[in-house]
Formats: sequence, structure tokens, C-alpha cells
Amino acid sequence: MAAASTSEQTGTSEQAGRTASVPPLALVLIAAISILWGLNWPAMKFVVGELDPWTFRAVSLFAAGSTLLVLARLTGEPMRLERRLWLPFIPVTALAVTGWHMLTAYGLGFIGGGRAAIIAFTMPIWAMVLGAIFLHERIGVRGFCALALGMSGIGALIGAELLRLGAAPLGTLLILAAAFCWGAGTVGIKAYEWRIGTIALSGWMFLIGGVPILAVWAATVAPPDLSRLTVPGVAALGYVIFVAMVFCFTAFLRIVRLLPAGVAAISTLVIPVVGVISSSVLLHEPIGYNEILALVLVLGALSLVLLKPRGGR
Repeated sequence: MAAASTSEQTGTSEQAGRTASVPPLALVLIAAISILWGLNWPAMKFVVGELDPWTFRAVSLFAAGSTLLVLARLTGEPMRLERRLWLPFIPVTALAVTGWHMLTAYGLGFIGGGRAAIIAFTMPIWAMVLGAIFLHERIGVRGFCALALGMSGIGALIGAELLRLGAAPLGTLLILAAAFCWGAGTVGIKAYEWRIGTIALSGWMFLIGGVPILAVWAATVAPPDLSRLTVPGVAALGYVIFVAMVFCFTAFLRIVRLLPAGVAAISTLVIPVVGVISSSVLLHEPIGYNEILALVLVLGALSLVLLKPRGGR
């Protein structure tokens, strides 16, 4: 993914709000992360069964961040963040990376991967509301309808699982807090023109966001028992690092640069459907007709914000 210039970033976002179609690159990236990030939920659930959350996140964040910066260097992307941007960069990274990654890692220790994916994707509510408040993004009738359809799809996925969620309140609260962090971080990413490439931005966010995690890990966590790692566990960890983090997170940042924050957030709503289905297949978590209903509702939400002009909402 090539770096976006400042004019390209702002101009493309305005174009997305005025024209009848979303940039083709955004559509391709949305399709890719919908599938690949959905598969990430059972992969993460598998990894936290073999590694403690602090070790898992410390390893994955620094491996992904280092890989991305090497890729940025090889592709010639601008990598130096201006000094004035470090002040907003730290809290945005703390929300989008540190908060999200630690809260989801701990939450997955209490509830299943499919249910965690469901709760995590209340994120568009936070992103749309915060985007309207801080970025003055107009939600409009189509936006509200899309959000209602998408959240109805999430509700259909929860369905009979509400009692299970109530039985694991800590896990539920942790994932809800993670959803808020991601939504707020998405708005923060959109609020500034970072003036570096998307790959480099992703790499710096992982490395800087991983510093407090590494500090806590080094100070409080005993050396990990790597003998517990199985071949499938290593494969799942590799998937999390190189597919979900290196590719998908960078792709999501590119989507945020191309689209309004609220639309970018709603575009992720297929992910929990894939997460539930893949968790059922790979982890034998229960699945039923609600998943089909959820998929229909979520696709309806996506069509409202991606396939028609926002100006006509």
C-alpha cells in the first residue's frame, strides 16, 4: 500500500462524501479485512490458550511493528513523524493499539472468540458518535439507518447468548472497553494529517503502543513457558502477527484515510459474522440461523454507506 500524501488524504475523503461510489481501493480492502480479521478471532482465542496475554501482545506488537517499518523502508515511504504530531500521536496510539490489544487479549480469557467479536464490533457506535462530535461528520438519515441495521445484526448474533454474556461480566466489560478504545482511536487517526506513509504509521503505532505493554510484561510476568506452544499455536501466532496486524491493521488505516471515520467503522461490521462462523468451524463454538440474519442485516448496512452517495442521505 503506497503512502498517501496530505492532499490525497483530504481530497479522497471529501470525494468519498460527494460522489456516488467509494474508491475501489477502499472496497477491496474492506472485503479483505472482513474475511482476514474475522478469522483472527479464533486465532487469537487459540493463542491465549497457550501464551499469557502480556507475552502474546508484547511479542506480536513488536514483531508486527518491526516488520512494518522494514517494509516502509524497503518501499521508500516517508517514515519520520513531525515533532508537533507526537503529542496527539501518543494518546491516539494508546487508544487504538495499547488499549485495544490488551483489553481484547484479557477479554478472550473469559469469553469465546465468536462472542468477543460480537461485542467488539459495537465499535461503530463509538466511532460514529465521536466522529460527529469531534470531526463534525454528518451522520444523516442513511448513516443512522446503516448503524441501526448493523447493530441489529450484532444483536441477532448475541441473541440467546445474552445469558452467557451476563455469566461472564468481566470479559464482556473488557471487550466493550476495547471497542470504545478502537472507536476513539479511529476518530483520532482521522483527525490528523500524519504526513507519513500508511505502512510506517502502522509500524510506529505498534512499536510505541507496545512500549507500556513491554514494560509491564518485563516487570511483572515470569518468563513464558514456551514448551506449551504447539505447532498450531505457533501458526495461529504467525497469522495474528503477519496477517491480522501487518496487513489488516495497515489496510484499515488506509480505509480510515480514504473514508469518513463513521463510514470506515461501519464497513467493519462483516468481521464479527466471519468471526462467529470461523469460531464455530475452528473452535466448535455454536452457530445457528441468527448468523444468516446477521449477515443480511450487516450487508444491508454496508450497502447504505458504501454503494450510494452520502450527499443524498
